[in-house]
Amino acid sequence: MVYYFTSNVVDPQAFIYVGKDKEESRTFLFHQYGLPADLSRDEDLIAHGWPEDVWFHADNLSSAHIYLRLPNPETEPWTAISQDLLTDCAQLTKANSIEGNKKDNVTVVYTPWSNLKKTGDMATGQVGFHQQKLVKKIRVEKRENAIVNRLNKTKVEKNPDFRMERADRDAEERKRERMSAQEKKKDDARIAEERAQIKYQKEHMYDELHTEENLAQSSNQDRDANFEDDFM
Repeated sequence: MVYYFTSNVVDPQAFIYVGKDKEESRTFLFHQYGLPADLSRDEDLIAHGWPEDVWFHADNLSSAHIYLRLPNPETEPWTAISQDLLTDCAQLTKANSIEGNKKDNVTVVYTPWSNLKKTGDMATGQVGFHQQKLVKKIRVEKRENAIVNRLNKTKVEKNPDFRMERADRDAEERKRERMSAQEKKKDDARIAEERAQIKYQKEHMYDELHTEENLAQSSNQDRDANFEDDFM
């Protein structure tokens, strides 16, 4: 099972989620330190997360794996998460840590899902990081009950198929990319046609001045004898 939370401190709202194990108990896992972890849905979350997901964990403490799904990753990347949303995620992470929930001044680490490293020799639930420089930290001085209670009121429990959700997401992304490529192809063709028309107009703008009729009108050969008198 998975808990889903909604944070309304941003517009559009952001979704935060955390896994539960088969026995309906909390999942408490460790990250790059190589300590053992409980069997849980977190393995699915690690394997089938989305590129727009950001992972949160209490540093050096047992903690649930918390994931934030960014609502606008292209315009508001993980490095630009608002302070209010960061606070929501950090408070939820602290509240879902057996040790951290009882302590003050807890450090929470966060990084993009794509920066999580999972190798075959790692224990269940164990993860590392591809790049340490992509890991950020936030200090949580104390539990803010108002924040935690607000988030808990939005909690919904589901049993999703992470593999299928990721496959559907990727298929939709490929569809958008194909449509975008088709639109770009149409735009490129339209621009090329407009440029060709402009070029043609520039190259032939004086063509009418050199037609036989215009040349005849500008010639003195067929003018009458009084032409010069009329001109004078």
